[in-house]
Amino acid sequence: MEKLNLPITGICSFAKYPIHTDLETLEADMAVLGVPYDLGVGYLSGTRLGPRRIREVSTHYGRGDAGFYDPEKDEVYLAAPWRIVDCGDADILTGDIEESFARIEWAVQKIVERGAIPVVMGGDHSITIPVARGLNSYDDLTVVQFDAHLDWTAGPGKQKYSNGSPMRRMSEMKHINKMAQIGLRGLGSSRKSDFDAARAYGSVLISAKEANKMTAAEILEKIPASPKYFVTIDIDSLDIAVAPGTGSPSPGGISYELLNEVLEGITHKGEVVAFDFVEVAPQYDPTNSTPRVAAMTMLNFMGHILKRKEK
Repeated sequence: MEKLNLPITGICSFAKYPIHTDLETLEADMAVLGVPYDLGVGYLSGTRLGPRRIREVSTHYGRGDAGFYDPEKDEVYLAAPWRIVDCGDADILTGDIEESFARIEWAVQKIVERGAIPVVMGGDHSITIPVARGLNSYDDLTVVQFDAHLDWTAGPGKQKYSNGSPMRRMSEMKHINKMAQIGLRGLGSSRKSDFDAARAYGSVLISAKEANKMTAAEILEKIPASPKYFVTIDIDSLDIAVAPGTGSPSPGGISYELLNEVLEGITHKGEVVAFDFVEVAPQYDPTNSTPRVAAMTMLNFMGHILKRKEK
């Protein structure tokens, strides 16, 4: 009997892609990894539930080997022979930051070592620190961040690994070079000293207000040229009306359309070697639209990353 594999049936892997949790034997072009971790949150927790809810809603878009047809571009994305798998979740230890980070870093390193592109679902934005560490086999990576917040805090206190510090921590990594940060906004989102430090590093800062007055092409022109990119996407870069399910939602964000246009454009500028999508806290959105926005953005970006490899 023919297998129908409808969205409502089966185990909730990301977009119903095959599950392969043994990273030592991974054979794939792109590997989705969940990180159900939110120890870096100082106020509203719950992003540890993000990967599970994103997976659940993503089953609606499972197309398997047939891929996804975009009628506006008349292109098919993510079709066979591309191999995409869901690797399950990083094996974190709740309550232990260092151990959890080591396990996240190992998982990302192993995915890269096996020749696949890591696609990581958080979790709070502190997980980007071990994800970036796990990309240390690459030289001279440029980071593009979409976020309402600068994420350049040094603390607070002795806590170096909060969800407000991933960009500062990445600036300290030898394999990270240039940066661009898009969607920044909000009174009190970061100290002036943090902005001064980011500017001194050379990061390109584009506020949401600026971005919303620009075309995608104009934004892309400001992103530093690079052979290789790591992209980190915080759901709160989007306007609160689009994605309310996050711990720090903010009005005045960028649109879903602009985000996806810029993401597509980055794939034309250079090779995207990895990306993460963080800060989805589904319990704050009873409509369940935030995980859906996350799943669709991830699939769109995945499609454009692999489409560039077809050219």
